Amino acid sequence: MGPFPHDAPPPEISEDNPMGTDGFEFVEFCHPDPDALDRLFKVMGFTAVARHRSKNVTLYRQGDINFILNAEPESFAAKFAQKHGPSAPAMAFRVVDARHAYERALSLGAKPAQTQVGPMELNIPAIEGIGGLQIYLVDRYGAKGSIYDVDFEWLGERDPHPEGVGLHYIDHLTHNVHRGRMNEWAEFYERLFNFRQIRYFDIAGKLTGLHSRAMTSPDNKIRIPINEDAGESGQIQEYLDQYKGEGIQHVALGSTDLYRSIETLTESGLEFMPAPNDIYYARIDKRLPKHGESLERLQKNGILIDGEGVVEGGYTKCLLQRFSKTVVGPIFFEFIQRKGDDGFGEGNFKALFESIEEDQIRRGVIREDAG
Repeated sequence: MGPFPHDAPPPEISEDNPMGTDGFEFVEFCHPDPDALDRLFKVMGFTAVARHRSKNVTLYRQGDINFILNAEPESFAAKFAQKHGPSAPAMAFRVVDARHAYERALSLGAKPAQTQVGPMELNIPAIEGIGGLQIYLVDRYGAKGSIYDVDFEWLGERDPHPEGVGLHYIDHLTHNVHRGRMNEWAEFYERLFNFRQIRYFDIAGKLTGLHSRAMTSPDNKIRIPINEDAGESGQIQEYLDQYKGEGIQHVALGSTDLYRSIETLTESGLEFMPAPNDIYYARIDKRLPKHGESLERLQKNGILIDGEGVVEGGYTKCLLQRFSKTVVGPIFFEFIQRKGDDGFGEGNFKALFESIEEDQIRRGVIREDAG
């Protein structure tokens, strides 16, 4: 297992990386029925490795991915779940110096998050982010030990990294925002964290469309695409209606062997978005010559493949991906393996968009005669 993306020494605070960002630390989830999340995480190959010393909060881990299940009554997460249903009330960025990052964020106009700190607990600084979720700034990791050593009790060995189904890092995390707010949230990450745009998408389906700006942090480990609908209605609006606000649309998890990951997840009972049709797979060799993948195994597992046509060492750089159905309210998961390509599966983005739109038409959310 590994090496993990965070095995390298932390970066230095610099003009390019003024907040000292160093990737995602965790994503926190809440649910009116916490047992449903426990079952989901286990199906996805995660193991409960630690429990909070004084709160009903559990740490699930796979590889270097930390998911927090917050079931503490009267907590911020509980109130978030009352408003949004199954949702993601918080995420954390690793930074070199949390206090420095927090004070800098406030000086640039960030709103401090209202966190609840119990006795003998770390006071982890946090700011308010998309849809009111909390963005924690964490600088305890590596040789310093982790936040989990202080606030949690390990259920077995200290600081384990279970292999699970081969998922080992958070590749990116996508936001859905109200129409006209994409640039506002892109500017939020630019101003506070010196993110830059690395991709821009305009995707059109039969009846609807969306715009997306993919932002990345200076350390290239925190990637956040931001989506808004192109028109009055569409799949982003359906998310916003169900979620009752803006927030995390999906979390992409990086695999060391996507074929094995998807096969194991399928056996465990995780449900996926519909696979592309036969025509998609018949066109792969022409679209991405020298990709080196088994078309039979790709199709058997419903895996999508994409790349920018860059050939290196006799093979085309590519990425493989598959998407789950919505499993935490309207939130879904992406499973991705990068084989030299650093994009977001632009060629597949439209296929995914059209797949969701077809489902919306089938369910009557949008009507073909409405346009």
